[in-house]
Amino acid sequence: MTVGKLDRRMVLLLAGSAAAMLVLRFGVYGDHAAPVVAAAESIPQAEQRLEQLRRIAGTVSGKEALKKQADAELAAREKGLIPGDTEAQARAHILELIAKVAHAEGIDTRGMEDFHDKVLSPDYGEIAVTVSFTCGIEQLVNFLAALSNQPQILATNEIRVAGGGDKKKNIQVRLSVAGLVRRKLLPTEKKGLAGF
Repeated sequence: MTVGKLDRRMVLLLAGSAAAMLVLRFGVYGDHAAPVVAAAESIPQAEQRLEQLRRIAGTVSGKEALKKQADAELAAREKGLIPGDTEAQARAHILELIAKVAHAEGIDTRGMEDFHDKVLSPDYGEIAVTVSFTCGIEQLVNFLAALSNQPQILATNEIRVAGGGDKKKNIQVRLSVAGLVRRKLLPTEKKGLAGF
């Protein structure tokens, strides 16, 4: 086969396909104008609809005021959340609060022994820190009272008290203090086989 025959065949094939496209475009799928439809609403119906939209628009300012009030209430309630951008920062803040209150009561805490977190709701979670120390019973009572007077939302999850063998009758305390945090600080739950 020579190049000339191949060119002629290609031109014929191209012309045939162009003719078929023109027939389909203008013959089968031609431009059909959509018919003109009369207005669905009459003038009184349009006026009623306009009045209804005006009433809805009039309630927007009231709804904005309610939203501002709700946001202010939420901000006031969330002042007690433990601050921090990460879980470690929140844990450190709880430890700092415990150490500050303990120092004010003359108690020497030994640092964090353990911690855990728990999701409480889609918006909030809990971070608990466990510390140990030795003190007198009156110091423990004062420490717990001072801890409850803190502006943060704190709770004592677990407390273990063991008697000491010294002459001052000091007790050994293992205390777990939990603080409320935003849910985004807690790690996401990993679904494994237990998730099924």
